[in-house]
Amino acid sequence: MAEPAAAGPPAEAEPPSPARERWDRGWRGEVARLLEMVALVGLVVTQPLLDVLGRSPDFFLFHRADTTQILLLIGLVAVVPTIAVALLGALSRLAGRTARALTHTGLVGLLLAALAVQVGRHVTPLRGVPLLCVAGLAGAAGAAAHRRWRAPSRVLRLAAAGPVAFVAIFLFASPTSAVVLPRTDGGAAGTAQGTGVHPPVVMLILDELPLVSLLGTDGRIDATKYPHFAELAGESTWYRNATGVSGWTPNALPAMLTGRYPARPVAPHYSQYPDNIFTAFGGLYDIRAEESITRLCPPSRCEQPVTPEQGLDVLVRKTGELLGQITGPTPTQVDPEDSYREQTRVEAGLDAAEPVPADPKFRWDSLDDNQPARFTSFLAGLKPTTRPTLHFLHLLMPHSPWAYLPSGARYDAPEDLPNDGAGWVDLARQRHLAQLGYTDRLIGETLRTLRASGLYDQALVVVTADHGVSFRPGAQGRGMDAINAAAGEVAWVPMFVKEPRQQTGRVDDRNWEHVDLLPTVADEANIRLPWRVDGRSARQAPRTDGTKHFYDRPGEPVTFPGGVPTPPPLPTPHPLIGTEVRAGPSDGSARVADLAAFKAMDPDTGTLPALVWGDVPDRIADGTLLAVAVNGRIGAVVPVVPADPGGRRFAALLTDDKLFHAGTNQLDVLQVGSDGTLRRLALS
Repeated sequence: MAEPAAAGPPAEAEPPSPARERWDRGWRGEVARLLEMVALVGLVVTQPLLDVLGRSPDFFLFHRADTTQILLLIGLVAVVPTIAVALLGALSRLAGRTARALTHTGLVGLLLAALAVQVGRHVTPLRGVPLLCVAGLAGAAGAAAHRRWRAPSRVLRLAAAGPVAFVAIFLFASPTSAVVLPRTDGGAAGTAQGTGVHPPVVMLILDELPLVSLLGTDGRIDATKYPHFAELAGESTWYRNATGVSGWTPNALPAMLTGRYPARPVAPHYSQYPDNIFTAFGGLYDIRAEESITRLCPPSRCEQPVTPEQGLDVLVRKTGELLGQITGPTPTQVDPEDSYREQTRVEAGLDAAEPVPADPKFRWDSLDDNQPARFTSFLAGLKPTTRPTLHFLHLLMPHSPWAYLPSGARYDAPEDLPNDGAGWVDLARQRHLAQLGYTDRLIGETLRTLRASGLYDQALVVVTADHGVSFRPGAQGRGMDAINAAAGEVAWVPMFVKEPRQQTGRVDDRNWEHVDLLPTVADEANIRLPWRVDGRSARQAPRTDGTKHFYDRPGEPVTFPGGVPTPPPLPTPHPLIGTEVRAGPSDGSARVADLAAFKAMDPDTGTLPALVWGDVPDRIADGTLLAVAVNGRIGAVVPVVPADPGGRRFAALLTDDKLFHAGTNQLDVLQVGSDGTLRRLALS
């Protein structure tokens, strides 16, 4: 037998070629750089966007986004910015290794500076250019540290897992998760209570309407400015001491329609609030529901007849605008709800509701065209039926964005126009009141349609609002700052209940909180609610405790004493308003935006250039009054104020549409002297 061959020494592995070593180093280096970009873009773009969108399920509900659209949007948010930045860096490799390294360092510095802007807005008082300068220095320092030491790179590579975590939190732990993955289709149905009849129920929920905006100096509805609200008050029970329970619709409206105080920060969606008015009434009532930024009525009970602007392209555009607000160096109130605008009837392609009221009409016949589509659909359904019907409309009026004059004419305004600060908060209140004037016309159309259809006398009619809004300087809005400064403007809302066959109005000053709405409506409709509520029906004895409960955050109530609020004093109109222009010689100049709109007025559009804004030279001091006139008549007198971030130093709302006519209109801006003299400013 042959001896086995002696084992030789083990063969050595062939050493990699220099080319292979360069390839390995290059490939591994590119992966490391990609991970760093994933981490930084995730912190600068993905996390802040998903944080806001995750806390704003109403954003998706308003735009009627389905699961596929939401998932596609999240994919775009999480992936596209990273790919764009990574491609930019990878392409720089074509110019050589040094160019690639420098480009990567520069991208790291820019992204760190962008992150510093966001952090600086939260932890420092800096804004605008000073914040950009500090953020630039922070970005440069971060880039230098990244280039010199290895530790920053290692930390960033570990942080590359962040975007995956951000997406997971959005999908499974945020309030919006219920909209992406709804888990139930409704709760318990109510039952008949006794042997009473079930009258038709008509509910109109307005939005962002303080009670004090409707009141005159005598504490009653100002019938001159708001005749249709006054008409309603004269034929219904006005609960004058009524308050909403939250300044945020996604919390306030579910409380109204479930009878329970806000307990958890969840989506205003039927999967999170299965026990609500729609599921309770759905067994005995037909449901016609027009919701806006909630989806409390499950598809099995009702469909949404009107949908707003929707589609993935709309979601992407709105998300891009949101990113600009989040990452900018100037102060902004990041609230997606501020951008929700009701489509007009024409934009939605709807026919006018029947019967079309003959009055009031915008004098250029555009009131019907400018009517919100959701309101048109609501009116069209106000007809007697063989089965009891719940007609429900949540209308985003007079909620911002403010775009209507009392006549129904629309006007354009910059999206970034300030709502707070010297001069600007007064303009915001004026625009709110103008839109409230138009809302009063919509109330008038509702009452006329109900009477024309024969539904008014037999129906339970409810008109209210979910919350108010403050126009107190330094505390404009509806958060805790506003509550602390002006609770009477934020919490107290109009609350009218016209019972079937009620003809005489009365005032009830009991301590009404909006969790009382559902129990009251259910009692009037003879429906027994199968769940416990926090509210108290108006058919029960009033509360003995006058304390009000308000939830800026669900589950965290603040309290304050009740009592009907006193309306804040409105500024006295300047005596020049309504007078003809008698100006002296031209002296100085002013820059006015969109002058071309005054050159070719088209009545058929239903839109007027009623908001005038611009800039004046520095020599014109802050506080100087400017008179704005159209066709020789002064329509507004406003102060010059410090320039806003957009460079604007004045803005004036011309609420009287009779100042305008078809064709060419003459606009004048005049400086008002201390002695009342007027000097015309040359416009450019």
